[in-house]
Amino acid sequence: MPKKPSAPRHSLDSVGDILLPGQSIELLKELHILTRDGRLNQDTRRKLKQVHHLFGFIKPLLQDLEAAQPQGSAGITLADHGAGKSYLGFILYDLFFRERSQGTIYGIETRQELVDRSAALAQRLGFARMRFLALSSEASAHTADLPQQMDVVTALHACDTATDDAIAFGLHKQARHMVLVPCCQAEAAAHLRQSKALQLARTPLAELWRHPLHTREMGSQITNVMRCLYLESQGYRVTVTELVGWEHSLKNELILASYNGQKKRSAAQRMQALAESFGLESWLQQRFPRLLLAA
Repeated sequence: MPKKPSAPRHSLDSVGDILLPGQSIELLKELHILTRDGRLNQDTRRKLKQVHHLFGFIKPLLQDLEAAQPQGSAGITLADHGAGKSYLGFILYDLFFRERSQGTIYGIETRQELVDRSAALAQRLGFARMRFLALSSEASAHTADLPQQMDVVTALHACDTATDDAIAFGLHKQARHMVLVPCCQAEAAAHLRQSKALQLARTPLAELWRHPLHTREMGSQITNVMRCLYLESQGYRVTVTELVGWEHSLKNELILASYNGQKKRSAAQRMQALAESFGLESWLQQRFPRLLLAA
């Protein structure tokens, strides 16, 4: 029987189709996206492709902000909220901030060990305008270690309510732009599950989440729709698009929000109407505290 061919191994030469011009190979090795001998497996290739696609959305925002910077300013401020191992922050710095003399990236993460590791890596690489802080969501909004205002807030695959924490932080910091890629979300689904019997008796709409799989999916869908309406109610223009093809990741929804100052009262009203339709009134008040100010 002929031997089954092994899966191709991606050598350093073969990653040329995915690396961006000027991208640091040493950084990708330090982030364990490339192995020490420069190899790239399918999982890390997918991860790098996602971050590159996200950079494609963020770069024009940074360029517009840069063009509008007054002379003598300290440059663009970007906060990566729920940074984890700071893949996104490091790659943004490498591809945009490194060649400039101004601008700072702040990585905000609750786990001290990840903050220490990222700070040490930034020092080794000479990424002098990267800062890392071990802070809770609440503390990050009020600490004196961060600027009072942020130009951009990002959150990549922030799990459960961490995307909402990033939105709350962005609102507090009057962010010009928010770039959000939500991950799993369980909170709304739990509320749907609790009131399922009552809703099934009240409305045929409850058939949309009667089965457990549909409950989870509906919870995520409702949450992201509410997030978009919430941002619109707070004065942001919102676009929702696909980050990469579904073959690369199921966590694929990209929410882009840019401040335009037009607070839509109708968005707040629609949120409240949706919450009433799905029996989510208590969750709405808990999760979106500024909503009453806009309604």
